Amino acid sequence: MDRTKLLAIFAAAWVSAALLTWFLYTSIKAPRVEKTVAIEAAAHDMPAGTRLRKEDLKIVRVTEKDAPRMALGEDAQAIGRTLLFPMTANEAVTLSKISSAAGGEGLPSTIDIGMRAISVPINDTSGVSGLIQPRSHVDVLFTKPGSVAEAVTTTILEDVIVLAIGRTTESTSAATASALTTQTAARPNAQSATLLVTPQQTQLLELAKNEGKISLALRNPLDHDATPDKSATTSQALYKGFVPKEKTTAAPKPPEPPKVVERIVEKKEPGKRVVDVFRGDKHVQESFQ
Repeated sequence: MDRTKLLAIFAAAWVSAALLTWFLYTSIKAPRVEKTVAIEAAAHDMPAGTRLRKEDLKIVRVTEKDAPRMALGEDAQAIGRTLLFPMTANEAVTLSKISSAAGGEGLPSTIDIGMRAISVPINDTSGVSGLIQPRSHVDVLFTKPGSVAEAVTTTILEDVIVLAIGRTTESTSAATASALTTQTAARPNAQSATLLVTPQQTQLLELAKNEGKISLALRNPLDHDATPDKSATTSQALYKGFVPKEKTTAAPKPPEPPKVVERIVEKKEPGKRVVDVFRGDKHVQESFQ
């Protein structure tokens, strides 16, 4: 074997040994690159009851094995929900720390300062056939039952925001509407609507619930104008324009003529017969031989 072949074999063996040494070194000493995931985290310290906004959250990347269980990804799932527990900056947002998308756990934090939430009973008729959704604007109508003279209907509140229907605090999207169709038949007609009102209006609603019937009228959310006519509607408005049928009275009967009473008195006298005839106030006496 010539010298050239020996040098080639030696060089190939040397390169193979160097590559093997480098591979062993990198697999043992070099840092491993682990897979990471993006999750939502708190941008600053927040107390319980905070309604999360975009500026309250940030996206951080953590290793897949260190990601908290039920952590939310970077698809903005936490925006609009409410914190059930206080959070510190950089703390991961998980499903167990925020309210559900369609639940009432975080409803108190959505009530403005100085306002109150009160529920009123509704059904498919008084609730506009289920078309009223959370965040809708409605007018509240009160009807006092009674006789024709006592029954009255009036609008007691205008442009009131609906916080929830039952325990649903978010509007039903078109994607989930078809899924809820099968549950409509099982849902009872009687439910409740939670309204956002002032403390004085809560007293008015509570009195109305006990005095008569409450109905909701759906209105355009951009229409904030108050109705100028505040008068109540009575039963007389139902019959406005109807002409009552006149009663026909029978003609008086003419007075009957006085009856003539004829009375005959016969008297017997010797040799003749006398007959007294009385016709009303007339007296005739006739004699017969």
